[in-house]
Amino acid sequence: MSSDSAFFAHETAIVDAGAKIGEGTKIWHWSHVSASAEIGAKCVFGQNVFVANGVKIGNFCKVQNNVSLYEGVELEDYVFCGPSMVFTNVLTPRCEYPRNTSSDYHKTLIKRGASIGANATIVCGITLHECAFVAAGAVVTKDVPSYAMVAGVPARIIGWMSAYGDRLDFDGVGSEVEDSVGGKYKLVAEDRVERLA
Repeated sequence: MSSDSAFFAHETAIVDAGAKIGEGTKIWHWSHVSASAEIGAKCVFGQNVFVANGVKIGNFCKVQNNVSLYEGVELEDYVFCGPSMVFTNVLTPRCEYPRNTSSDYHKTLIKRGASIGANATIVCGITLHECAFVAAGAVVTKDVPSYAMVAGVPARIIGWMSAYGDRLDFDGVGSEVEDSVGGKYKLVAEDRVERLA
């Protein structure tokens, strides 16, 4: 248990002095949170998770086993990171000519409610918009619109998903659908869905 009773850290976890961690967050076996990381409330980190300096994580996020969040990555609220998914933060890494300062890192923003499947790779410098859904094993190389489902290498839009997690089947641009909990959505362009209610 951590010395700060507001959050739980397993005895094998390392939480560096200075890290800001919200109430009710749980950090499990062999995870490491760096000194200038900021983590919100009621998050859950599985085993062997690394959170680097400068990383910002919102509330109610779930980060599964073997995920590393490097400097430049930001998660908004309710983001899900599946087991062993990968974030990058340098576009052109070279061992002989290191690019390892804050100015070398490209920002990656994962917006509220987005989900990333197991073993997916998120190439740095992109945004996953609200409630985007990335399939397991996908390699995401460009921004993903709100409510889009993407899969493949490189990832491409294969459909649409509601915030609740229901598949949305539109008849065409301009059509509207309702999910199983009453959420209403409209396909406003071939590559854009808006939530109506």
